[in-house]
Amino acid sequence: MSRPLLLVTLLLLMVLTSQLDWNQKIVNDVEARSSVLSRKQQYVLDRKESVKEKIILSQEKQIQKLKTLVQSLQEQLQHCKSKDEFVNDTTGSLTEVLNDMKQQQQQQQIME
Repeated sequence: MSRPLLLVTLLLLMVLTSQLDWNQKIVNDVEARSSVLSRKQQYVLDRKESVKEKIILSQEKQIQKLKTLVQSLQEQLQHCKSKDEFVNDTTGSLTEVLNDMKQQQQQQQIME
């Protein structure tokens, strides 16, 4: 082999190997960046999930409070209904007593 041919071959070999090294560095950089982005995306997704869970828990607490309030209102309503029934029964009894008294008075007046 002639000397110039050997030098050209060595030069080409050096250029090719340096290109391969550069390509490998670029690939490593791209992979590192995508790894960082992937971690950031996962962090964002985890945060979103955490926020959703907090919202759901808050809504469940509010629902439980509302259920308690509804139950209390139903009990109050039932209590009021029973009082109203008692008042109506009492009023009805008083009306009957008054009517009886009026009839007795009328009978006494007729007898006199």
